[in-house]
Amino acid sequence: MSETNPQSGAAQGGTGLTSLTAAQLAAGLAAGEYTSTEVTRAHLDRIEATEEQIGSFLTVTPDVALATAADVDRRRAAGEQLHPYAGVPVALKDLVVTEGIRTTAASKMLADWVPPYDATVYAKIKAAGLPVLGKTNLDEFAMGATTEHSAFHVTRNPWNTDTVPGGSSGGAASAAAAFQAPLSVGTDTGGSVRQPAAFTGTVGVKPTYGSVSRYGIIAMASSLDQVGPIGRTVADAAALHQLMAGHDPHDSTSLREPVPDFLAAAAVGAQDGSLRGTRLGVVKQLTGEGYAAGVQAAFDHALALAQAAGAEIVEIDMPSLSYALDAYYLLMPSEVSSNLARYDGMRFGLRAEPESGPITAETVMAATRAAGFGDEVKRRIILGTYALSAGYYDAYYGSAQKVRTLVQRDFAAAFEQADVLVSPTAPTTALPFGKEESGDPMALYLGDASTIPANLAGIPGMSLPAGLADGMPVGFQLLAPAREDARLYTVGAGVEALVSADRGAPVWQSAPVTYSSEAAAATATNA
Repeated sequence: MSETNPQSGAAQGGTGLTSLTAAQLAAGLAAGEYTSTEVTRAHLDRIEATEEQIGSFLTVTPDVALATAADVDRRRAAGEQLHPYAGVPVALKDLVVTEGIRTTAASKMLADWVPPYDATVYAKIKAAGLPVLGKTNLDEFAMGATTEHSAFHVTRNPWNTDTVPGGSSGGAASAAAAFQAPLSVGTDTGGSVRQPAAFTGTVGVKPTYGSVSRYGIIAMASSLDQVGPIGRTVADAAALHQLMAGHDPHDSTSLREPVPDFLAAAAVGAQDGSLRGTRLGVVKQLTGEGYAAGVQAAFDHALALAQAAGAEIVEIDMPSLSYALDAYYLLMPSEVSSNLARYDGMRFGLRAEPESGPITAETVMAATRAAGFGDEVKRRIILGTYALSAGYYDAYYGSAQKVRTLVQRDFAAAFEQADVLVSPTAPTTALPFGKEESGDPMALYLGDASTIPANLAGIPGMSLPAGLADGMPVGFQLLAPAREDARLYTVGAGVEALVSADRGAPVWQSAPVTYSSEAAAATATNA
């Protein structure tokens, strides 16, 4: 099936269903303009046509998706009351456990694992009738910022296939940006939803910690991980967030609170004048030096649009953020070391035996972990084990926890001065491939400076497109107090409307729709 060019809206012989937003698809399905089977087939055809070049997916599930779509069509035809987004396809990051569907975490350790149960977010998506197109690529166990650390293949940025899509939710973001899926589910531990969204011109949200269940999400760092939605618009992200959110008795960190109406909040924000009187706090430590000129210019322009629309701009000083990156890269590896200890070759997943010598629990564990984990995972395990070791716990892990407390206090003070805090999502646009080969992981770790503080504090954050720099998307980050996710959607929709009006079209509509054969050949190689 051929596609509609999203830049022109002119059909090229097909239905053009993949060029529509999730909200548009939901409205058309409800009105009977097309069926979920037609929508799902269009997206599967789009995946088939572009996947060689992009590499968004690790597993595509056409049978599962089409069975769900057919069931939704049958129930809708029978007059059943369905979820408003029933029949709209979605892609899942391959950290989301799916019964009967291979779940790998992009690691050799789980290359052939088929789970016996569902993650709560997947159970909710199935119950709502959203066809699941497949499982998307990521950095192994979510450890990375480029999706070059997948054990299976790299994922490429649809805007420029010579650049990375970000990470670790790079596959989920690329699927949305390449019009392979209208909605994607990612996870965010230090910016792993927001940074890929910035690189690919999509909208990504890290909800308040505990507002979306982590049950059935393969853990990286349990006190930092959070499931989040990715879409091409603020309203689409709001719809998926609302579907996934809510208390889950299976998750001890799940909040016992009603789910706000995020879609209504986004609708309010899209109205003229919605930003009038809103205090936008520009965080001193998250702008200026270290940010590429084009990124800073796009951010400043979007901020000027908001100010012209009546928003009040407030400068915020948060001294503790100077230490947030250091604290994160002690706390996160420590939790990684603990969480990944379960992959020992004894219970599930890969099992490798030593090439020589006795076969004992210790030698099997060593052989399995050496064969099953990639370099970045090993690096973080070693760093975390060292930070937790006797004699260093207080000096490193304990000190990092104290910095985390300071960050939380600084955010509390900042939100007394501003309704939301704003910054560029990332200091650069999408990076070219090969930065990982520089041998200096800290150079990439520094790219998380804007996003990490939200995970340390447990507050919600959003990245939305602010425009382009040298033809590549720039992310505009919004941060709100804990449990005020709805505020993000109101302000985010307001900023989105201003940027779209200024450009004459949404940023995502500028995304390319064709890709080179050279990119296809390169994507087929392992990372």
